[in-house]
Amino acid sequence: MDTVTGSATERAYRHTKNAILDRRYAGGELVSEGDIASAVGVSRTPVREALLRLESEGLVRLYPKRGALVVPVSPEEIADVVEARRLIETHTAERAARAGGQDRAELAVRLTGRLDEMRAALGAGPDRPAFMAADRRFHREIVEASGNRILIGLYDSLRDRQLRMMEEGARTVRRMERNVEEHAVILEAVRAGDAEAARTAVTAHLDTAAELLGVRR
Repeated sequence: MDTVTGSATERAYRHTKNAILDRRYAGGELVSEGDIASAVGVSRTPVREALLRLESEGLVRLYPKRGALVVPVSPEEIADVVEARRLIETHTAERAARAGGQDRAELAVRLTGRLDEMRAALGAGPDRPAFMAADRRFHREIVEASGNRILIGLYDSLRDRQLRMMEEGARTVRRMERNVEEHAVILEAVRAGDAEAARTAVTAHLDTAAELLGVRR
């Protein structure tokens, strides 16, 4: 693939994926290659390549000569995402808490910065997009500290999927305040090097996420 085509494919991929995740392309909607090509300003060839990539990620289902069906979010997918996050994030939180003193201290500094970003976003209106971005970066810092590129990639994919599962208006100020409180508990457990407390804190926090997404335990 040459650079020009690769760039066009990436643009088509990013446009379409973002439109799916923020629900401008709703679940169950059939989107044509031509519509995407016009929106991005590229030919249909890179759009087709972008859609193949999105199909491999489970976000669309392709129908030749018709277009791409945006795969609706199912209750099973929501439960699977929460379960996968539990497995990855409890493991990496325990690992972070058991890390050497210097590594753990440096991670605690980074987590403190992310928590400060969340508090600032909460106090600014609140600024929900900024809050959600800081929330995601907080969790990613812990996963990234594991150094396991596969787990980091899986985490990113799971958080992408979770974006389109959240109902508008579900993230109330009280929910955001509770998130800050729960993140603070995770931070203190990591800082203290208490692996069991870190696991418990992450589990409790993801229980809140499950509740928000309507997952029954």
